Amino acid sequence: MIVDAHHHFWRYDPVQYDWIDDEMAVIRRDFLPDDLRVAIRSACVDTVVSVEARQSLAETDFLLEQAQSHAFIAGVVGWVPLVSPTVAADLERLGAHAKLKGVRHVLQGEPDGYMLREEFNRGLRALRPHGLAYDILICERQLAQAIELVDRHPEQVFVLDHIAKPRIRAGEMEPWRAQIRELARRPHVSCKLSGLVTEADYHAWTPETLRPYVETVIESFGPARVLFGSDWPVCLVACAYDAWVTLVREYVARLSADEQRAILGGTATRVYGLASELEAL
Repeated sequence: MIVDAHHHFWRYDPVQYDWIDDEMAVIRRDFLPDDLRVAIRSACVDTVVSVEARQSLAETDFLLEQAQSHAFIAGVVGWVPLVSPTVAADLERLGAHAKLKGVRHVLQGEPDGYMLREEFNRGLRALRPHGLAYDILICERQLAQAIELVDRHPEQVFVLDHIAKPRIRAGEMEPWRAQIRELARRPHVSCKLSGLVTEADYHAWTPETLRPYVETVIESFGPARVLFGSDWPVCLVACAYDAWVTLVREYVARLSADEQRAILGGTATRVYGLASELEAL
């Protein structure tokens, strides 16, 4: 079972999605389940996890509606206002949806220290009673604080998105590599192989450009804590969907069959609790 553990849907609006700049103009349009169904079928991917791309409860409701209507969407990583006094009530309502599997906040856009605020950590603690994972979306410069964050919550399941966005375009490995190895020492943290092509030069990257970063992640976390993700449709600015799937398969081909199955679907199934949804496919 191949699980794409990271993709997005949206009805494009230039105000809501103002981060899509002119260099990314190719994705300035709607991307909805029928579009993704075509892409995954071509790439022999079985199921997906939808991740928020707009920080609003309306976005989370929208993703859950899509998951309810389309069986190939096994889970949703939504957004809730973790720093709000209403977070418990929001989680109570949203937690009634079986396909809500996790929560994410765009920490990469927050000032230094935001993730260590007591209000944020209080909201994060509210996830565990609902069995929800937390996706960490950060840039390389925030890795040290992310390590401190996960140390505060040793029982919480964490998933690092986009390998913490190292400076691939500049060809830099440090301090990212050392900090990734340190973060990986925490067994409650897993890492998505996603978002690499958009941290590289969109037009000049090659498989060898990305290989040192991929190998560092797999060696640090081990296949049992690495998840394949496409970051579709964002990936389309630099790479076709099926090309990224093929490349990940090539990267992991040297591993054992069990290790390949973990990265391509088993880890996502475990950390997001997808077993019952996959049985229904």
